[in-house]
Amino acid sequence: MIEPGRRRVGWLLAGGLAVAWTALATHNLRPSWAPPPDVPAPRAPTSREPPPGAVVAADGADLARLLGDPSGPAEVWLAPREYRGDFVIRRPLALRGAGRSELVGSGGGTVLTIEADDVTVEELVLRDSGRRHTLEDSAVKATGRGVTLRALRTENTLFGVQLAGCRSCLVEDVLVDGTAGDELRGDGVKIWESDDSVVRRVRVERARDVVVWYSRRVRLEHLVVRHSRYGAHFMHAEDSSTHHGRYLDNDVGIFVMYSSRVVAEGNVLAGARGSAGMGFGFKESETVDLHGNWVVANTTGIYLDNTPRSPGATVRFERNLFALNDVALRTHGANRGIDFADNVLQGNNVAGEVDGGGDMLALRFAGNRWSDYAGYDLDRDGRGDVPYEVKRLSGELTDARPVLRYFRGTVAMGLIDAIAEAVPTFSQRKLLVDLTPSFVASGP
Repeated sequence: MIEPGRRRVGWLLAGGLAVAWTALATHNLRPSWAPPPDVPAPRAPTSREPPPGAVVAADGADLARLLGDPSGPAEVWLAPREYRGDFVIRRPLALRGAGRSELVGSGGGTVLTIEADDVTVEELVLRDSGRRHTLEDSAVKATGRGVTLRALRTENTLFGVQLAGCRSCLVEDVLVDGTAGDELRGDGVKIWESDDSVVRRVRVERARDVVVWYSRRVRLEHLVVRHSRYGAHFMHAEDSSTHHGRYLDNDVGIFVMYSSRVVAEGNVLAGARGSAGMGFGFKESETVDLHGNWVVANTTGIYLDNTPRSPGATVRFERNLFALNDVALRTHGANRGIDFADNVLQGNNVAGEVDGGGDMLALRFAGNRWSDYAGYDLDRDGRGDVPYEVKRLSGELTDARPVLRYFRGTVAMGLIDAIAEAVPTFSQRKLLVDLTPSFVASGP
């Protein structure tokens, strides 16, 4: 009689533990973030009438004459028609479209070249540039100071908008439709040696990159970049930033190289797939601040290569969401001085992975919410009572033999990790440790 009673008690205890474990797993796996807010769409060229007395170009030849006249009018308007030719502005003026005003290039060069200060170009469609990568044929290429490009649309151009030595310039409400087919693409937006410039409410589709190179204090706001290569590529771009952008279905979301004091806030980086796909990538950069970003469904969420590059410099990831990535965080080489705090990591296949001699234990993890955390919070202070640790035998194997990454996510690799959990002697190396994992969602 005693034996059946003990058996019943045992089954009851086992059932209670199973219910508790299921409740904990359900709580940890339940989505804990709000969707990102929408971003304002760029304003397309709109129909309007030239004001009374305005100078309106009759055709392409008349427009070229008005633009080339050093004593010409300070404001030139276009009718809702096509103006054919490759045009150049070399003096301060405003060029304004009225409705469907189109500059149609010759197909052999840049459609509109600006080589002057204080030029405004707005409400136009620019199409049919040349295809010379050596000269970077573009819809519009601007050199000067205080140039404003507003409410433009580019079609069938190799490069979209270029600021080349254009200080304190503004690109606003622009739609760049990249070249179709298999030809080598040009950049949707290229910022080159153009300090203190702003790119705001710009949508780029099917281009190569959005580039910020050798330019300081450049600010990107509300960009949407899709089906391109690099959503945004910063290189030697000190004190630059990207705010509330949408970098979707590109090869790489945002990559930062050799840059300091870069800020990324409120961006969505999703759908960077393929073997080299990543949301954020950093190479030898420092004093980087990432907060309030959504990094979702990429091959690698964050890739760190010798970042920060200087002793004592910092990189901070705070209140970001990393969800449904194959690998949430990958490190390569030395990466000391990184703070990873108050982020949410949910449903990633692998939380962390190292290669190239990386050491993820050098990173400081604190207060992050991990969906696979199996600990508890008995004192109800919102922090786990035991550390969160990643200790994967499969990670050690792929670090030693990168070719084995091909099998990541397979039943075989899952079985290897299960065996390592059951028999800890198989895996002695800790990959990362968060001493104060969070039970409270604190992401964006």
